[in-house]
Amino acid sequence: MVFFFSVTTPLGIALGIAMSSSYKENSPKALITVGLLNGSSAGLLIYMALVDLLAADFMSKRMQGSIKLQLKSYIAVFIGAGGMSLMAKWA
Repeated sequence: MVFFFSVTTPLGIALGIAMSSSYKENSPKALITVGLLNGSSAGLLIYMALVDLLAADFMSKRMQGSIKLQLKSYIAVFIGAGGMSLMAKWA
């Protein structure tokens, strides 16, 4: 893994430098590419948060034993998601 990272990082930097002269920021192809990459990385982050992080917390014995704690936790998750969505509006 370390070898893969140490080899691909300089290659990615070199590729980025080589492509920077032909990159047009507002071209339709560039906008579509950036949109697809942003969407896929956001989807991966949402998946990791919901499946790997929150699912483990919500499946604990403490959480399963208290409906009041479950409701508070769901409300906290929705408030957090709403707050992040609100902040994303200005980003």
